[in-house]
Amino acid sequence: MIDWQRIDTVLFDMDGTLLDLQYDNFVWNHLLPRQYAQFHDLPLEEASTILSSHMREIFGRIEFYCLRYWAEHTRLDVLAPHRQATHLIRWRPAAREFVRAIRHAGKRTLLVTNAHRDSIDIKHAHSGVGDEFDAVVSSHDFGAPKESPDFWEALRALHPFDPGRTLFIDDNAHVLDAAQAFGIEFVMTIAQPDSSRPRRSDLAHPAIEDFALLFPPALRLE
Repeated sequence: MIDWQRIDTVLFDMDGTLLDLQYDNFVWNHLLPRQYAQFHDLPLEEASTILSSHMREIFGRIEFYCLRYWAEHTRLDVLAPHRQATHLIRWRPAAREFVRAIRHAGKRTLLVTNAHRDSIDIKHAHSGVGDEFDAVVSSHDFGAPKESPDFWEALRALHPFDPGRTLFIDDNAHVLDAAQAFGIEFVMTIAQPDSSRPRRSDLAHPAIEDFALLFPPALRLE
């Protein structure tokens, strides 16, 4: 599937790519609406509607991913539900082993995520995800999400890489489109980011379900 001789750098998304998206979906679609309903004395259905409506309004903007923005907008301690569901933080199948194999093969690996640093800290504490990469980059470091060309320019300035010799794996089609527009040659998505939901179909980018499918070519580089 991949010509590894043409790749020097591998960029990995975190949520839904390396880590199971069930955690984030449970926090944002279940725990936070419940907390919002209780705090604002609203029916749960109304609270869910209010939050999901605002999420759609700001989708793709840096605020969508910013925990401090959501804390101010909702007047809630949004880290509380994140801490409540940490039992759901887990690696996707063979993801950690794949990252280690890529690094062992001499490829540079960067974790590039839209997640807020507070979210990264929680996930790292329960998965060790930050220890597996040459660098961990949050879009909040640049004030621009991965959907924006500004993110990619800032990333290349901070961690120089050749887009024509880079593989990027992410579960978000809009982000992958932005990466391709920037010139990243190889992109791949995830068929089932959330293990509790069905496998996605009709995806716009080449997709994998299990990183073990990529292991044979990766391991031949050892």
